[in-house]
Amino acid sequence: MALSGLDIYKLLPKTNCRKCGYSTCLAFAMALAKKQVVLDKCPSINPEVKGTLEQASLPPIRLVTIGVGDNKVDVGNETVMFRHEEKFHHPTAIGFIIDSNVGDADFENKIKLIDSLNFERVGQVIKVNLIALRQSGDSTDFVDKVRKVSELSSLALVLMSSDIEALKGALEICSKQKPLIYAATEQNISDFVGLAKTYSVPLVICADELEKIEELSQKANQEGLADIVLDTGIKSITKKIEDLTYLRRLSLKKKKRSLGYPIVALVENDDPFQEAIEAGTYISKYASIVLIKTVESWQTLALLTLRQNIYTDPQKPLQVEAKAYSIGQVTEQSPVMVTTNFSLTYYTVLGEVEASKIPSYILCVDTEGMSVLTAWAAEKFTPEKISDSLNKSGIKDKVNHKRIIIPGYVSVMSGDLEEKSGCEIIVGPKEASGLPSFLKKI
Repeated sequence: MALSGLDIYKLLPKTNCRKCGYSTCLAFAMALAKKQVVLDKCPSINPEVKGTLEQASLPPIRLVTIGVGDNKVDVGNETVMFRHEEKFHHPTAIGFIIDSNVGDADFENKIKLIDSLNFERVGQVIKVNLIALRQSGDSTDFVDKVRKVSELSSLALVLMSSDIEALKGALEICSKQKPLIYAATEQNISDFVGLAKTYSVPLVICADELEKIEELSQKANQEGLADIVLDTGIKSITKKIEDLTYLRRLSLKKKKRSLGYPIVALVENDDPFQEAIEAGTYISKYASIVLIKTVESWQTLALLTLRQNIYTDPQKPLQVEAKAYSIGQVTEQSPVMVTTNFSLTYYTVLGEVEASKIPSYILCVDTEGMSVLTAWAAEKFTPEKISDSLNKSGIKDKVNHKRIIIPGYVSVMSGDLEEKSGCEIIVGPKEASGLPSFLKKI
């Protein structure tokens, strides 16, 4: 449980020696509570107190890393139940289950397809994170497929097998890639914990009941394993959501250290539409990792879009740089459109301008990432701000006309804007979808 500054101060030596760089122990305690300084800065602290403070400063849900390099995946370390309380920090890792008995040609094609599932949306690249190889057949084939996937892809790996010898062979090949082992159960917990410790990789602990999950995680901790992921098995959506919510609440609200770990959810549904719905439900509440079987672009894009929306900071909307953008081979006669710097607004307008095939300028006004009507209501999209942006952007020097197109929803400001900017104001369509025909007419 995190301690307040005053709680920390009570445990400090209270010498005010200033060796930590702060004028008083109280100031140091307050900085420590805000994580602005590390505990080691205090040279006089009692070792026992140090242990207490270090334990109290641990996150309620442990951060677990899978993979290495640019494609490593961090899961866990969440601090709130609801996004509006603060924000969610580590997006749900999305991965695909591939059975090891798939033919070589199909296997390679599937790996290449998974690797290609990268999309750009509102200025961000969104992509999948994991390949989960599940042993289906003999151990030799499983180990061979692990070698092949390690050669073909740099995505983080999940090794799914109950065969300890097969996992040893696989880890000899890819342990440096820090894969996730799936899964330890009541029957094999000691062997799997030993394997995870030997190769320094994280381990999934699986049990149907939360009490058993807690018991197994405590056993793994006692045996020296810290990087753990939890799984309550394949269940109905209702029951799985119940498990996910209980685990989140127990770790955050009840400070259950033995349950404070990321959670993985497997989706086993042959209907790709139902599979996408179930996976999306687990992304919303509260899976850290979701593994599915179907590899389809439409399905993947839907899940990645959902994840992107959930894991953006609700207090800091996605926004583009406030400036003038050139779309196509612009000339001095190209039209100039004004909008806000909210990413979704800009990219929606951009798509319609590109569809019109008419080279144009889009001037994005700094509205702190608000959409047109929201910014206008909040007085962030005003004639004064637009006029100021026109002057600062240098757009007036790039065209030989003084015509500015504004969104139809804010037509009420056209007269005032015309007076303040010295430009002719043209009221455009209310919706971006009307831009192609509008631009062709003017």
